[in-house]
Amino acid sequence: MKNISTGNELLPYSVIELAAGGDIEAINTVLKHYERYITVLATQQFYDAYGNPHWFVDESLRRRLETKLITKILTFKVA
Repeated sequence: MKNISTGNELLPYSVIELAAGGDIEAINTVLKHYERYITVLATQQFYDAYGNPHWFVDESLRRRLETKLITKILTFKVA
């Protein structure tokens, strides 16, 4: 199933249901699905001593975002 607005594939309902129930493989599937988005959110820009911009992935921020996603998955109520 495709999401028309973004062109990304949606997660199957069964995976969401299993992840909300605490299934480790399903949670990992959800994390894998959002991996690129989390990486983009955790990308930071800094400037070196010469004023040149550099981009890097802040691993601490990336892990915090993943942890927050896992927390929300586990508290998600499936109807």
